[in-house]
Amino acid sequence: MSREPVFDVLTGLVRSLFWAQGLRIDIAGQHHLPRAGGAVLAVNHTAYLDFMEVGLVGRESGRNVRYMMKAELERGIVGWLMKHCKAIGVDRSAGAESFARAVAALRAGEIVVVYPEATISRSFELKEFKSGAARMAIAAEVPIVPMVIWGAQRVWTKDLPRRLGRHRFPINIRLGAPIPPREPADDLTAELRSRMRELLDRAQQSYDMPAGARWVPARLGGAAPTPEQAAVLDREELARRRAKKDARDT
Repeated sequence: MSREPVFDVLTGLVRSLFWAQGLRIDIAGQHHLPRAGGAVLAVNHTAYLDFMEVGLVGRESGRNVRYMMKAELERGIVGWLMKHCKAIGVDRSAGAESFARAVAALRAGEIVVVYPEATISRSFELKEFKSGAARMAIAAEVPIVPMVIWGAQRVWTKDLPRRLGRHRFPINIRLGAPIPPREPADDLTAELRSRMRELLDRAQQSYDMPAGARWVPARLGGAAPTPEQAAVLDREELARRRAKKDARDT
């Protein structure tokens, strides 16, 4: 792994934060993340800070992962950090350019992080997947490594209070065997989602989930929204954002 001072400092800060919070991180399947060569790392999305766990997993295999982040963040201190951590800006109005940058990074031997759900899952179940991860893997001829994180939603997620203090929450991380790229992209996406569903089940098996807890899926006896209810909340949030944008534009 080549030296990247900014990434090194950020990794140290993340490890310090995890220590301060007392997070108990359990990783299984670390060996599935290749130590060399390009790969798409596909991760479920339940929390605002789960990218920190993703970065930690990368470092455990001697890799600095490359995040795909909103292009509008490419300014100020965040923009400076993105540049020095080789993040890939995603501009939804120029999707082909962002896709090309990700494929180029994969062909150059990088690990590119993709959240196939695109947004945080309010139900904490897997949402429907976008096909971007599969299309990138096919275009770059690299495998997709499926990965799930369970428990991070207890720290900071949508619609729940932040809990950034010392709480000693367990965080289960599970990685699966790399999936070779193959067409069509829709079939590869379906296989990826199926593999991640299995990994999520494994991550949840040994996890204590009190009945009625807001961070526990409804399917498992919790008070989180069902996927159908979460979809309604997502649409309402999107409508509010569009209304605010329209108000600013006028």
